[in-house]
Amino acid sequence: MKNIFLFMLVCLASLANLGCKKYLDKKSSTGITVPTTLPDMQALLDNATNMNRQRTPTFGEASADDYFLLPADYETQTERDQNVYKWIPYENYGWPNDWSSCYVPVYNSNYCLEQIQKIQPTLQNQQAWNNVKGSALFYRAYYFLQLAWTFAKAYDTDSAFIDPGIALRQTSDINVKSVRANISETYERIIEDAEESIAYLPDLPVHVNRPSKAAAYGLLARTYLSMRVYDSAFKYADLCLNIQHELMDYNGDPDIIGSFNDAESPFKLFNKETIFYTEMGYDITPISPFYAKVDTILLALYADDDLRKKAFFAPYSGYLQFKGSYTQDMWTPFTGLATDEVYLIRAECYARKNDKTNALRDLNALLIKRYKSISFKPITATDNKEALKVILSERRKELLYRGLRFQDIKRLNKEGAGIIQKRLIAGQSFILYPNDPRYALPIPKEVIDNSGMSQNTY
Repeated sequence: MKNIFLFMLVCLASLANLGCKKYLDKKSSTGITVPTTLPDMQALLDNATNMNRQRTPTFGEASADDYFLLPADYETQTERDQNVYKWIPYENYGWPNDWSSCYVPVYNSNYCLEQIQKIQPTLQNQQAWNNVKGSALFYRAYYFLQLAWTFAKAYDTDSAFIDPGIALRQTSDINVKSVRANISETYERIIEDAEESIAYLPDLPVHVNRPSKAAAYGLLARTYLSMRVYDSAFKYADLCLNIQHELMDYNGDPDIIGSFNDAESPFKLFNKETIFYTEMGYDITPISPFYAKVDTILLALYADDDLRKKAFFAPYSGYLQFKGSYTQDMWTPFTGLATDEVYLIRAECYARKNDKTNALRDLNALLIKRYKSISFKPITATDNKEALKVILSERRKELLYRGLRFQDIKRLNKEGAGIIQKRLIAGQSFILYPNDPRYALPIPKEVIDNSGMSQNTY
């Protein structure tokens, strides 16, 4: 059928290639193997390749302002990647892509949510039943948010009911036609799924590849922050940190496994700050450390006694490249939830509530573990406006290459930040002004053609 997404067919094929453990039951009447039991479904959700690894979008990061390309490196990029770098809408970018990568875990989540309704919870299976349902709800919300950040405009209460959102797939039936919800419906679905997941998930997971109550709170804090609903963002950031609040001390910590002078990431995989683990995809090359040079204006923000200056960056070809990913692999950006992000969310929300004291308390709780302890002096501010300014600056310095900056630019420009992005290529300037329609990146043409959904307009 023309309205069936190609990625849905791939999702179906992927069910036979999970490799975690044997989980397929054969139905003798059809010869088709499908997951049907709680262990089956848990194995489906536990498969990190399909649910966590290299799944979150890349095009937003490539469209943000934390890096630049040298002319020689720009010339080596494909036509697609050159257009992404210049913010020229480009639809013909094939498969796999950010859209299809996110809908794989969405499909798996929908399948589990359908199958689990066929299993009666009992005293013996209640914990396993809860974990499957809560995890599936969480994953669907998590990837719907990633899709909304990439393919929709920034949330705006004045236009959320008319601005196009994403396809809110809530079924594993590939014959059900996909349509674009509006942004209001999109965020309502994300919030409803994330809030419902809380009732089923444990406070902390057996492994950070799995969702948890802390992760659901963190996801809701992220969601409300991107909506600029700061009282709710504060509420959920606070709930998250009440469960998990540990931070690495960059002055010395068991989760720092290398020297900051090394060329590779010094941070242990699954370190104590990690609440929920995901990685960015690798579909686009400009943001690869091989090409991407760290923006010099950004580098100038770091003080000499800021340990992140060496922990995050390494010299390369006369410039600096980013190396500080929490994946323990400089080539694969970490995009999951971590306590440093949640501290910064809560600090920002305190400042927006005119609570400068607590805003700076949260900020300094983070920074004392990021600066040389012998020289650290707590940050002060004369008023809430100044406190907010420094918190937003620290947010940019702390959360590099995590798939957050593009969305931050979108929502902060709605606050009047006036962030103008510029690229200079062969003497020609390319500019992305605040609230430009191009901040909603184009959906792959193949998806538009197969589904009949509307494309973003520019």
